Amino acid sequence: MWPILLAVLLIVVLLVLIRCIVIVPQSNDYVVEWLGVYKETWSAGLHLKVPFLERVARRVSLKEEVADFPPQPVITRDNVTMMIDTVVFFQVFDAKAYAYGVNRPIQAIENLSATTLRDIIGSMSLDETLTSRDLINTKITATLDEATDRWGIKVNRIELKNIEPPAEIRQAMEKQMKADREKRASILLAEGEKQAAITRAEGEKESAILRAEAVKEQKIREAEGQAQALLLVQKAQADSVRMLNEAAPTQNMLALRSMEAMEKVADGKATKIIVPSDMQNMAATVSAIKALAGDMPAAK
Repeated sequence: MWPILLAVLLIVVLLVLIRCIVIVPQSNDYVVEWLGVYKETWSAGLHLKVPFLERVARRVSLKEEVADFPPQPVITRDNVTMMIDTVVFFQVFDAKAYAYGVNRPIQAIENLSATTLRDIIGSMSLDETLTSRDLINTKITATLDEATDRWGIKVNRIELKNIEPPAEIRQAMEKQMKADREKRASILLAEGEKQAAITRAEGEKESAILRAEAVKEQKIREAEGQAQALLLVQKAQADSVRMLNEAAPTQNMLALRSMEAMEKVADGKATKIIVPSDMQNMAATVSAIKALAGDMPAAK
């Protein structure tokens, strides 16, 4: 009987000792109480507690947390009621103050943020509220951070998640946005048409320049061709004269050429023929031609 009781007692002692070993995870703090009174705060690591006298009263996470609060009605300076919901990013830096500073700290932060938001928005107009979101975030963050220090909470930042004005104001804003979009579209269309007209004008200008350049090039080539042809004719005439001079023609040959020229002139449509002054020697010239004509068959 006694061995069994001793074994049971040993098992109970082992279980109690095991339960006295406490391992605190990283980024956590444990608040420890001695007979219901705060004793100390355990950080991450291995700890031993006194059985039946000490207990872990609160396990506190030191990680940054996010609290998304529902929309809150606020009134601007110009009496416009809007619904604004906020997101609070906070972090516990003092586990003892967090455990004993306030009951339900998340709800306390929510109520404090709603009150602070109403104070800030109440001093601003509707237009200022819609265009000064960063300023509102900065003001409400500074106010909440100062107020939550005594609770062991550090408010890192607060973001206005959504700002919802009344329905009639939303409709007016939507109409204004639509008008702005149509205006921008009209401006873009006009700019496009203007650019297209400029492009067409530049294209026509380039086309006209190219046509003028083509005509100019054609005329230059025609002039060069005519000049080349004239040079060739003149060169041919010069070569003919040179060859004729080199051949040393006789008077009879020159007379024959003169008669051929006169024959061509007589065959023309001219009504007047100018006879050279030396036509008085025509008889002698004709005799020479006859003599030349008589010599040509013999030469053949």
